[in-house]
Amino acid sequence: MNLEACTQAIRTKVGTDSGLDATLKFDCGTDGVVYIDGKSTPNTVSNDDGEAECTVGITLENLNAMLAGDLEPATGFMMGKLKVTGDMSVAMRLQRVI
Repeated sequence: MNLEACTQAIRTKVGTDSGLDATLKFDCGTDGVVYIDGKSTPNTVSNDDGEAECTVGITLENLNAMLAGDLEPATGFMMGKLKVTGDMSVAMRLQRVI
């Protein structure tokens, strides 16, 4: 999947009320970002790069694997496939959504 397909998949999973109650950004480097605004009503998912309470640095390939269910977020973190900066509790809540 390209970034737009990942964005759409995340948008579908997040829905209108993810329960995230925070802002989170997947930073895929030169491939772009996916920004989740879990504070807005309804929740929004876009490719706009903004300030987020939690940023997950991840390759587009690993984001695809996570969305497909082939990479668990906690496992990816332990293996160094994703790096979390900011509020770690927001990243932990993401597991309920993704």
